Amino acid sequence: MKIIKEDRDKIAGKKKIVILGGGPNRIGQGIEFDYCCVHAVFACKEIGCEAIMINSNPETVSTDYDTSDRLYFEPLTREDVLAIIEHEDPAGVIVQLGGQTPLNLAVPLKKAGINILGTSPEDIDKAEDRKLFKNILEKLGLNQPPNATGNSFNEVTKIAAEIGYPVVVRPSYVLGGRAMEIVYDESELKIYMKKALDSSPKHPVLIDKFLEDAIEIDVDCVADGQRVVVGGIMEHIEEAGIHSGDSACVIPPYTLGDNLISQIKEQTYALALELKVKGLMNIQYAIKNDILYVLEANPRASRTIPFVSKATGVPLVNIATKVMLGLTLQELNFTKEVDILHTAVKEAVFPFTRFPGVDAILSPEMKSTGEVMGIDDSFGVAFLKSQQGAGQNLPITGNVLLSLKGKDKRPMIFVVKKLVDLGFVILATKGTAQVLKKNDVPVEIVNKLSEGRPNIMDRIKNNDIQLIINTPSGKVSKSDGLAIRTTAIAHGVPLITTVSGAYAVVNGIEALMKKTLQVKSLQEYGERYCSPHKEEVKGSRPG
Repeated sequence: MKIIKEDRDKIAGKKKIVILGGGPNRIGQGIEFDYCCVHAVFACKEIGCEAIMINSNPETVSTDYDTSDRLYFEPLTREDVLAIIEHEDPAGVIVQLGGQTPLNLAVPLKKAGINILGTSPEDIDKAEDRKLFKNILEKLGLNQPPNATGNSFNEVTKIAAEIGYPVVVRPSYVLGGRAMEIVYDESELKIYMKKALDSSPKHPVLIDKFLEDAIEIDVDCVADGQRVVVGGIMEHIEEAGIHSGDSACVIPPYTLGDNLISQIKEQTYALALELKVKGLMNIQYAIKNDILYVLEANPRASRTIPFVSKATGVPLVNIATKVMLGLTLQELNFTKEVDILHTAVKEAVFPFTRFPGVDAILSPEMKSTGEVMGIDDSFGVAFLKSQQGAGQNLPITGNVLLSLKGKDKRPMIFVVKKLVDLGFVILATKGTAQVLKKNDVPVEIVNKLSEGRPNIMDRIKNNDIQLIINTPSGKVSKSDGLAIRTTAIAHGVPLITTVSGAYAVVNGIEALMKKTLQVKSLQEYGERYCSPHKEEVKGSRPG
């Protein structure tokens, strides 16, 4: 790329800061990262810096002509970025706000002598490199699911056998959980490895023990290298194993006790300080049998940052950008965490209606194309609002169809009894119906596709079913389950595919039947219900 020297349009006396955007829109590259980049531009301007944006996405606010002081609509490649930097001669470059795409440029730019603002590329690499990160967790005494890395099918197969199936496998340094899967045996692993090596041939494959039925937690924090403040702790509604960008999540956590929340905060402080984070960091945890496990840490902005900022009223990107530019959290007057007394639920929006026949099952590979937020004083109403915002209108009367895998039948009994109490008629396939009848649940048996007519498909197509709860078996989707899910999507029937999701839905339906929905602005929630901790955050003092 050739840049004409004469086109330079400097703003006299201002320090120039380059911000790398997230690149073109695609599934896995959330628009949330563009939110982060735009707010970073605003923060730069607030403290008198010239903000220079490099991005190549015509559908984002960061590439609006009046957002940044200077815009380069160019690809996010090493060569293009270096050419622009050579021309502009900025004081530094921010790479941690546009997702994995600009983060992958951190080390190449640093090797070229470019000043990377915020967390250093070396510390970023400690979190990205599985072996280095494992050493850090061992040093800090933190738990992690058994894991390893491999470069060939034979190596990965041996590791998976030692760890024990099921395992989560994925290429390293990829976006949105691309080519990430839960693998249940060696035959599935063989099929997977070809995809993984095609997706990221230069990097090893990561293998982790899959913690079945675990609770997943997302934490966003901001740090200045000496002090750490947690911005938000989000509990996923779906179990671990679903990409964080696809899972509904709630802030504050709605099933965790004070002891676990304290452990999460302490481990977050320890990791951020050990990684010398300057700016934002996201950590994903899993809780199984009341034991806290660290899944991964990303020393960058996450796709949950806009949600957390709006739910709590704290402008995390603004604060983090100013930290990257040299200010401390003390100077920014952000040394205490914020408690909120309301509940905010983030729900993902999926494109399934635009792709007929695509299975609606969620997995470690991200599939959502957007997100919405529901907010209220209670969890049930907040969840209901999030479902309505995502286009899934929950019923208050009618028939509910259940088709459950074996291990989900027992935990679903309470949910089904609640649905009966609320006045719903329960329909179920034969195996599920037998379990429900043994537990005194009135249920009508419906035919599978191979059992005659009218069958499940007929009843969905005749608008005879108002809600479907279908939990698939862990291995390849069975044909009946796939047909149920695709037909439900095609006919606009609300579809739930996890036990935890079913609990939340019943909570939302009950709230809808008992309470009239009210509307308040974000500002009203922020002003009336947000309250800072009375004491400074433990473990966040300089030193």
